[in-house]
Amino acid sequence: MSLVDNNYSDTVVRQFSIMTVVWGVVGMLVGLLIAAQLAWPELNFGIPWLSYGRLRPLHTNAVIFAFGGCALFATSYYVVQRTGQTRLFAPRLAAFTFWGWQAVILAAAISLPLGYTSGKEYAELEWPIDILITLVWVSYAVVFFGTIVKRKVSHIYVANWFYAAFILTVAVLHLVNSAAMPAGWMKSYSAYAGVQDAMVQWWYGHNAVGFFLTAGFLGMMYYFIPKQAGRPVYSYRLSIVHFWALIFTYMWAGPHHLHYTALPDWTQSLGMVFSLILLAPSWGGMINGIMTLSGAWHKLRDDPVLRFMIVSLSFYGMSTFEGPMMSIKTVNALSHYTDWTVGHVHSGALGWVGLVSMGAMYFLIPRLFGQKKMHSIAAIEWHFWLATVGIVLYIAAMWIAGVMQGLMWRSIN
Repeated sequence: MSLVDNNYSDTVVRQFSIMTVVWGVVGMLVGLLIAAQLAWPELNFGIPWLSYGRLRPLHTNAVIFAFGGCALFATSYYVVQRTGQTRLFAPRLAAFTFWGWQAVILAAAISLPLGYTSGKEYAELEWPIDILITLVWVSYAVVFFGTIVKRKVSHIYVANWFYAAFILTVAVLHLVNSAAMPAGWMKSYSAYAGVQDAMVQWWYGHNAVGFFLTAGFLGMMYYFIPKQAGRPVYSYRLSIVHFWALIFTYMWAGPHHLHYTALPDWTQSLGMVFSLILLAPSWGGMINGIMTLSGAWHKLRDDPVLRFMIVSLSFYGMSTFEGPMMSIKTVNALSHYTDWTVGHVHSGALGWVGLVSMGAMYFLIPRLFGQKKMHSIAAIEWHFWLATVGIVLYIAAMWIAGVMQGLMWRSIN
């Protein structure tokens, strides 16, 4: 008897799961190389397309959109089928989202090292690639929402609410921020100028964090933690409050990236206030996830997959305390442009997004490929401890370095 569930359209889930692992390795290796270049600049070997300025956007795009994106596609397609008890809507369109997304990633991997860039953080890809992203994303929305419409159960489970908000919001963010005038095949100029361009960019940039790197992965968390723990969500009512509070508040937090700039002062303050409010729904979600283990805490002793998921929530809680704190103008005056910011980004991206994705992959892969369990539980244990200790050392070093940088700048200015 096959262990693979043939009731669902899982070919595309398998494909995205494999590429999540592949792009995770590639993206993090590029990150390792550019980190090494900061200590040993000669590691670019004098080759322009290996320089820090060209590989850094390749690293961010690879870990966010290639690794994180493939994890989101895989898990959302898996979850929406199971919670709706139905196969994917338009499986051929789902196949197009896989091949189209890989084409986007390859186009990024070629164009960014060659120096083709719009210069916008997390939106560096030039206009022809942006058009392909739009086509893939619209197809993704059609498949996801089509599957929700044809579901066999009346209820829409909360994980799907988070996935739905992520899909819709990222579509709007991408279309507005990537609006540009083409000036050649791989050259364009932003539709906005000056401070408006900065405002639109950070409305996009922070919501790329808020919706791509938070809402989507909260959808993952709300499905896979209860599944792995064998427990219902601690408070379903809290999960709904968490959803509405988070998606309303996140939209307004972008201006905290533009403190002490030409952006009007009231706009900066508004961004700061909404960033501080954001602490409440974020911690509500973290507590809801962790408390799902009530009555099952003992499972953490011998289940490294569950440990990945729960520790990811600890990093989520830490990052969503640190972010609002860093948005306070007086704190930002010390932290901005320092390594503290880099540490904050990585506690969220590596600690929260990375660990919850890895936990989800460890859950999915045996089930998708007809195995009872992963090949080696001991290897998962090693992975967990290396990742956790490594991330803690990384972000602690960056905090210390960042505060020292800020204080040194102050002492000479």
